[in-house]
Amino acid sequence: MDSLTHIALGACIGELFFEKGFGKKAMIWGALAHSIPDVDFVTALWMNTPESLLAHRGFSHSLVFAAMIIPVFSLMANKLHKPHNISFLKWNLFFTTAVLLHLFVDAFNNYGIGWFEPFNHHRFSFNIIYVADPFFSIPLFITFLALVISNKFQLKRKKWVSIGMTFSFLYLGYCVVNKYNADQRFKQQAKIQHIQYHDFFTTPAPLQNWLWYTVAASDTGYAVGYFSLLDKQKQIEFHYFPANHQLFKEVSDHESLHQLIRFSKGFYCIQKRNDSLIFSDLRFGQILGWRYPNNNFVFHYYLAHGVNNNLVIQKGRMMNWNIDEFRFYLKRIAGN
Repeated sequence: MDSLTHIALGACIGELFFEKGFGKKAMIWGALAHSIPDVDFVTALWMNTPESLLAHRGFSHSLVFAAMIIPVFSLMANKLHKPHNISFLKWNLFFTTAVLLHLFVDAFNNYGIGWFEPFNHHRFSFNIIYVADPFFSIPLFITFLALVISNKFQLKRKKWVSIGMTFSFLYLGYCVVNKYNADQRFKQQAKIQHIQYHDFFTTPAPLQNWLWYTVAASDTGYAVGYFSLLDKQKQIEFHYFPANHQLFKEVSDHESLHQLIRFSKGFYCIQKRNDSLIFSDLRFGQILGWRYPNNNFVFHYYLAHGVNNNLVIQKGRMMNWNIDEFRFYLKRIAGN
C-alpha cells in the first residue's frame, strides 16, 4: 500500500488498542510502527536501480525484521511513557499487530514482498489490489482525520475506527472475490482462444478493482490483455510479445541484469529499438495499455554495455495521462 494509507491504518490501530486519553499518542506510535518496514526507501540513496528494486520490500518487510523491531518499539514506548499502567505484553501485542499488518496488506499487490528474507528470496504477491486504491484508503483517511480533529476523550473515537476499518477490509474482501473471478475469466478465455501457457497472473489496473491486466507466459513469449469484470462481452483481446531472451547475451554477465530478472519473477521480455536493448518487466502493465496495446511497459529499462556500464535506467511509470485519457479509462472500467 502507499505510505499515506499505512500512516492512517497504523494510527487507527493505535486508537483501537488503548484507552481514551492516550489515543492520540497511540496514533503516533501506530503510524510509526505500521510505516517502519518502508524504511527501505533510503536504499535508493546508495544502491543502483536493480539493487534498490530488490531491497524495497525485502529484508525490512521480513518476519526476521519484524521480530527485531517489535521489541525495540516496545522498550522505547514503555520507557518514554512512564509512569503508566500499560503492560509490556500489551505494548508487544500492539506493535506486533501494527508491523505484521503492514507485511500482510503489502502482499496483496503485485510488487512482491520478501517475508522470509534473508533465508529465502521468494517474493509473495497476491495480485489482489492495486498499490494505491482510493476505495480501500478513503475510509481510513476519513477516520484518521476525524481522530485528529476530535477531542482525545471523545467516546465515539473507537466506534469511528471500527466503522472505517470495517469498510476498508470489507472492500479488501470484495477484491478477493474479484481476483477469483478475474482468474476464472482468464482461464476460460485462454481455453477458448487456445492460449498456451505455463504460468499466468491477473492483477488490477491502477486505482481500482474492476479493470484487470493479465499476462500468460509460454516458452517463447507472452500473451497480454486487459479486461473489465463489467464487460458485456467476455472475450479478452490478447496481444503477443516475444520473449527474445536470446538478445541479452551481450550483457548476460552483468549482475544487474540478473537482479532485474529475479525482480521480475520471470515475467520479462527483451526488445531491440535503434540498436538499444530494452528490458521490460511485464508485471506492472503498459503505459495506457488498455487503450494502446502496443505501448511500452511501465517498467522498462535500457540495457547498456560500456566502460562505465550504467546498465539500467528506469523509464516511464504513469506517463501521458490527461483528462481525455482519464475519461477513456473510466469508460473502459465500466465495460465495453
